[in-house]
Amino acid sequence: MFDILRENWTLLLIGQYPHGPIGGIVVTILLSLSALVVAFPLGILVALARISQFKLLRAPATALVYTVRGVPLLMVIFWVYFLVPVLTGYPVTGFVTMLCALVIYDSAYLGEIIRGGIEALPKGQTEASRALGLSYLKTIRAVILPQALYNVVPSMVTQFVSTIKETSLGYIINVQELSFAADQINNRLLTKPFPVYLILALSYFVLCYALTQLAYYLERRITRKRAGRANKPRTGKQPPLVEPIASES
Repeated sequence: MFDILRENWTLLLIGQYPHGPIGGIVVTILLSLSALVVAFPLGILVALARISQFKLLRAPATALVYTVRGVPLLMVIFWVYFLVPVLTGYPVTGFVTMLCALVIYDSAYLGEIIRGGIEALPKGQTEASRALGLSYLKTIRAVILPQALYNVVPSMVTQFVSTIKETSLGYIINVQELSFAADQINNRLLTKPFPVYLILALSYFVLCYALTQLAYYLERRITRKRAGRANKPRTGKQPPLVEPIASES
């Protein structure tokens, strides 16, 4: 196994670059990050639509969430693979196809994560902001979203871990990611599939474990910060509860 890793580590890391297309772990991470960056604002819009009082906004967002979460990602990839060229009139690469599929997939999941963060906040936050004269949009932008997004950071890191694993489906449409690189090594060696795919499994494990530990760290830090705020003593001189009785002269 160590001989296979020593001879093919560059293919697993960066693919055939600079003599061919870039691939391997670099493409896996780039694809995951790009998908989350694009899906993040879409997830915020989905979350806001899901909690909207207007059915015209709430119904399509709900349909999107339930549809995407109710089918395998592989089906979303096939939809994008065959539908996008028809809509655009141009062929698209496997990387773009996989990116579009992951954006659709992640926007639904991030939308539910952010919606949960918003609904977990006390209702008094919104009521107090509106009582101070803030509009609904300004209340959401300046008061609700900053707190909700801060609270769901660990869940978003966990979604990033899930996205890294989902990129392995890209080899079906010839995306030059980590699983595709391992498949190339296996096709070249032919007689050593177990050590090759063991290396692949360990590579995914190391990536996902590191990010999972980051999510745990962020969750503990947020919990400690909340507890610190709750236990922080109030400063300043407090007025007496009972007025002292004036002494008689």
